[in-house]
Amino acid sequence: MDSQKPSAAQVGKTENVEVAAGTGTTMSRPAEVAEAASEPASERQPERDPKKISPNSEAAFARLSRREILKVAPVLLLGAFALPSLQESLLKRGLGFSDWASKRLFRQGHLAPTFEDSDLTPVDMFPINDYDVDDPGVILESWSLTVSGAVQRPGEYKLSQIQSLTHIRQNTRHVCVEGWDVIGRFGGARLSDFLNMIGADTSARFISVSCADDYYESLDMATALHPQTLLCYEMYDQPLTREHGAPLRLNIPTKIGYKQAKYLTDLKVTNILDKVGYWEDQGYSEFYGL
Repeated sequence: MDSQKPSAAQVGKTENVEVAAGTGTTMSRPAEVAEAASEPASERQPERDPKKISPNSEAAFARLSRREILKVAPVLLLGAFALPSLQESLLKRGLGFSDWASKRLFRQGHLAPTFEDSDLTPVDMFPINDYDVDDPGVILESWSLTVSGAVQRPGEYKLSQIQSLTHIRQNTRHVCVEGWDVIGRFGGARLSDFLNMIGADTSARFISVSCADDYYESLDMATALHPQTLLCYEMYDQPLTREHGAPLRLNIPTKIGYKQAKYLTDLKVTNILDKVGYWEDQGYSEFYGL
């Protein structure tokens, strides 16, 4: 056995040997550890705990995972809604995006569900819903629908002229924004057939209607041309009653209830809307497809 002791330089480069207290056994440490231990405490570089890095530093943001950011996003969005100055703008943007997406998804050939006669809500249980009065006092005998805008044959149209068009009956669901829905039986003429009768420019963007109770509404042209959109003058195979919108109302099973205006007096084909709709102008959805 070689009894020659290693030099101090060799010890620094290879290993540092020490005796574990109370055991008499020896343990070795790498040279780098030994060098660090020999440095004065004041000259050592303090170890940096990554958890204690300032949250404002780039390193902290780099440590955020995509999942963590997504967790925070809803909280930030809710916080934005809590600011009164941002609420209206955010709601308008949200409704605008919803209407844009709904219009993109709308298809003229896609029909709303229809039902058997056995599924109908009894007529006396069909809710009477209006925004002002149940009966605005229309004089039915002298009533006419005033047509204007981008049409070849503007003027006054009697109910008998509308009734001369192909008669359609359909059992469809009426959905109210208030949360209720019923299945009713509606009869009338397709709005698309009436638009053809008056020579409407169907490349125009909108149909707007005014009503005897001062209600007003509008439809995009694609909805107006949908085969289930009716100028409705019947319910349950009987003439429309005053409470349900006599003599003429809209029946649009692809749309929410407030789009289905009653007591129609005026119809206009246009590219520009001065007013969208009674409820829409108070912040409701313009399209609201079902």
